[in-house]
Amino acid sequence: MNLKVNLTNNSYEIIIEKGSIAQSGEQIKKVFKGEKIVVITDKNVHEYYGNTVRNSLEKEGFSVGQIILEPGEKTKGFESLIYIYNSLADLNLTRSDLIVALGGGVIGDLAGFVASTYLRGIDFVQIPTSLLAQVDSSVGGKVAVDLDKGKNLVGSFYHPKQVIIDPEVLTTLPERFFFDGLAEVIKYGAISDSDLFDELISFNSKEELMNEIANVIYRCVDIKRQFVEKDEKDKGDRMLLNFGHTLGHAIEKYYNYEAYTHGEAVAIGMYYITKFGESKDLTKIGTNKKIKDILIKYNLPWKVNNLKIKELVDTIKLDKKNLNGSLNIILISEIGKSEIYKTTLDIFEDLDLEERE
Repeated sequence: MNLKVNLTNNSYEIIIEKGSIAQSGEQIKKVFKGEKIVVITDKNVHEYYGNTVRNSLEKEGFSVGQIILEPGEKTKGFESLIYIYNSLADLNLTRSDLIVALGGGVIGDLAGFVASTYLRGIDFVQIPTSLLAQVDSSVGGKVAVDLDKGKNLVGSFYHPKQVIIDPEVLTTLPERFFFDGLAEVIKYGAISDSDLFDELISFNSKEELMNEIANVIYRCVDIKRQFVEKDEKDKGDRMLLNFGHTLGHAIEKYYNYEAYTHGEAVAIGMYYITKFGESKDLTKIGTNKKIKDILIKYNLPWKVNNLKIKELVDTIKLDKKNLNGSLNIILISEIGKSEIYKTTLDIFEDLDLEERE
């Protein structure tokens, strides 16, 4: 199953195919005519797929270098850039060469940002290995690094030449990170596709879901593709993809990226912002219970104990959706229908995070 992101410039293909990671060299050869490729990955992903990708690339005649980083969100910090830039210089990478991002959202964002900045821009290919990266972060051209003050505060729009998604790699993904990615899948259903949301509720086991995972990935990527084509630079409807993210990013940062994964934090954000929407008669009553129930079904958190909203506000002030004191948050009027709600930080004073089950 293939999709194409059609942009004025930089259109690219998304390949969704079981076993495609072992054919990555053959796929990349369709879009890259140079000789040298540097694969940026982390230790966990390298252990499973580093040699598979390297062998596939070398089979097609490419010269391959590898940069292997520590796993985890902290690797996406600014400090990693100097090491990576120096490593690329040591490998004599030129503007006619290629970077491959092999990993989850952290590696995809980081390697994409490196590609966008090193030598003022080098082509790159995304090979996402986590569910979150496959359905969300590998598509759309958002690349970034984190600062101590917050997540994704330094970044750019820089689209890959190609995205290669192999659903089979999810079989080696730890349970927690599989469900982490499902938070983004749930998000797509909540904002745009009630049928997808209902289908997720209907599965009786992870095995049932995995039997349909290629189709689920396709539907999520197709939704994102449509948003990106309409609003490449995230100034209009593409912001709907940020449902749950304003609070989610702040929660991640508050706990120093140690207590919650990105998807877990977004899950909590989706629940609380829907609860807020109901309290203001902007969201259909009962919607937040549907969000809560599906999060529980897929082992995702829905609340945070002992956290005061005022403790998050300083982080939210730095959010990219906070514009001159005006804040864009995403609400759903009901499952499958979303809107951009223009407000200010003051709205969070009414948000109760001290809920009990």
